[in-house]
Amino acid sequence: MFKPGGDPKQYRTFAIVSRQALIDSRFSSVVCAPVFSSGQGLSTQVEIGPDDGLKHPSWIMCDNLVSIRKSELTNYVGSLSRSKLAELNHALKMALDLG
Repeated sequence: MFKPGGDPKQYRTFAIVSRQALIDSRFSSVVCAPVFSSGQGLSTQVEIGPDDGLKHPSWIMCDNLVSIRKSELTNYVGSLSRSKLAELNHALKMALDLG
């Protein structure tokens, strides 16, 4: 989770999409995709929910990638299954037009 500026009670959940080598490195930031409570079923969105550690159904939005400092990411929520990771990889390919 990440606390954006503004309302101190507001937090945003993100899926880290950087490669493991970058996550493990001394580099200070990672690339993340925001998670929202609703989606449109686009090929660039991945539906996730309680099985993935969330309280309710949500969507990873791969069209809205952002770089976030590792130190600002707190409150680990969960991890994705192999099948959800495959869906996320496909959504990222679609969002970045990697074919």
